[in-house]
Amino acid sequence: MPDVSCAAPGRGGATLGPVLSGLIGSVLPAEKLRSQREMAEELDPSSGDRSGKRSAFWTMLVLSAVIAAAGVFTDSTATVIGAMIIAPLSTPIMGIALGVVRRRRTGAAARAVVSGCLVVIGVGVLFSALVPGGYDLLSNSQVAGRTSPGVMDLVAAVATGLAGAVALSRRDVAAVLPGVAIAISLVPPLVVAGVCLGRFAGWLALGALVLFLSNLLALVFAGMVVFAAAGYGGRAGREEGAVPRRTYTVLGVLFAAVFVPLAANTAFTLMIGVWTDRAEEQAEQWLAGREGASVTRVYTASKTMHIEVRVPGEPPPVEELIARLDGRVPDGVPVVVETARGERIDAGRTGG
Repeated sequence: MPDVSCAAPGRGGATLGPVLSGLIGSVLPAEKLRSQREMAEELDPSSGDRSGKRSAFWTMLVLSAVIAAAGVFTDSTATVIGAMIIAPLSTPIMGIALGVVRRRRTGAAARAVVSGCLVVIGVGVLFSALVPGGYDLLSNSQVAGRTSPGVMDLVAAVATGLAGAVALSRRDVAAVLPGVAIAISLVPPLVVAGVCLGRFAGWLALGALVLFLSNLLALVFAGMVVFAAAGYGGRAGREEGAVPRRTYTVLGVLFAAVFVPLAANTAFTLMIGVWTDRAEEQAEQWLAGREGASVTRVYTASKTMHIEVRVPGEPPPVEELIARLDGRVPDGVPVVVETARGERIDAGRTGG
């Protein structure tokens, strides 16, 4: 049997139907595709210059983890984006997808992903020693934004994975890869998970890990779809079922396992938005009798509802606010009123 590892990918349109074949041909034109050898050289850690690949991977991964940790602690989105651009973790993840499609061993790529994850989480744990004892992690937007993932995060990850796989497959669109690296969140949630673990915030760490896992699965799934459509499975890639159905079944089960908490968190986030709107409405009515008084912000953090107000003199009795919130937000929610002067008033719990 001839070695097809150097051959250009190919597709069989007869089994796919003219419409689907035409769509694939327009997105992945055969004359623009990289060869199988080029793809393996790019994505397989066990091919080509192994020592050089390992050196580059670990150097860039550790540096990106440190940059991401610095960005998280300074709450700097620009710094975190810089870490995402240089992070090399998506390469072995796409290597797994390519290996599955080609029905080759993916052990080297899988080991790089697992060991890389552990290293990045370790960096986050080390940096957690810099967090002050009473620091509220959720007050940091870089942490809060990565510990409460939703369904749309998964949708965005799948779309990003498709874009990344197409860019890797085509020689003429590789310039979009930096943008793909920014769009997919891999190293930052692992750093956040490490920071939260270091502060013994287990639920927050779990949320960040779920975000990473959903992004990882989305990359693998999208990569498999695109690489199979491009014909990188060799002879099998030209026929339907090039990727074993068992693989898709396993991925489907994993997707379902990730989708359930994402959907539940999305629903919970929507409910929090409803409760926050109701609380803001009642707080405005609570201040209606005070000239010049207004509600500046209502938000929920650490299971506590914070109501920020601007009011001349002392605010009205907080008991009136709690009474207004009765039946409009869940019982037992702690409410804190914060004035523009920096005064903090613990109003009590709703429904009490």
